[in-house]
Amino acid sequence: MVSEQTTTTEKSGLDKLQGKIFKYRSYTPLPFLALMFMYQWANVWSIIIGFFIALAGELIRLWGVSYAGSETRTTGKVGGTYLVISGPFAYVRNPLYVGNMLLYTGIGIMSFALFPYLQIIALVFFYLQYRFIVREEEGYLKTAFGHEYEEYYKNVPRFIPRLTAYKNRNIVQPQFNLKSGLRSERRTLQAFSVVIVTIILIRIIRAY
Repeated sequence: MVSEQTTTTEKSGLDKLQGKIFKYRSYTPLPFLALMFMYQWANVWSIIIGFFIALAGELIRLWGVSYAGSETRTTGKVGGTYLVISGPFAYVRNPLYVGNMLLYTGIGIMSFALFPYLQIIALVFFYLQYRFIVREEEGYLKTAFGHEYEEYYKNVPRFIPRLTAYKNRNIVQPQFNLKSGLRSERRTLQAFSVVIVTIILIRIIRAY
C-alpha cells in the first residue's frame, strides 16, 4: 500500500511538472536569446546557413498550424478538437516542436554566439523540455481519441520523421487553411523577423 501511494505521489508530481513546463513553454527561449545577443559574433556564412535552417523550421511550423490551427497556441490545459494526422503530422507526431528546434538552432547558428556550445546546450535543453511536454499531450490524446491515437502512436515517430505518410481514412481531418495558419503564426513570424534584424544590426555595428 505504501509503495502504491508513493508511486501515485511521484506520478502526481511529474504531472504537475509537465503541466508547468507546458504552460510556460513560450518563455523558456528568453534566457538563450539574452545570451545569444550578449555574445553574438555573426558572420556572413553563419547568417546565411542559420537563416535557411531557421526558415525550414518555420515552414514546418506553418505547414502544421495550417492544419492544426490556433489550438496549438493554448497555454492552459492540453486540448484539441481533431486528432490531426494530415500534412507534417503524417510523418512525425510533433512537427511543431521539430520546427521549433530547427528554428532555435538556426537562429543560434546565425548569431554564432559561443559557437557551438550554446547551440548544443540549447538543442539538448529544448529536446528534453519537449519530451516532458509531449508526455502531457500524449496523455490527453490517448484519453480523447482512444484506439485511433494508439494506432497513430505506434506508426508515427515522436520527433524523427518517417519516410512515407501515415494514412487513416476513418479519422476526420481539418482542411488545410494557409490563411488561418499565417494568422496563428503571426507572433512567431514577428519574433523571428525581429531576432533576424537584431542579429544583422549588431553584426553591422560591430563591423564598424
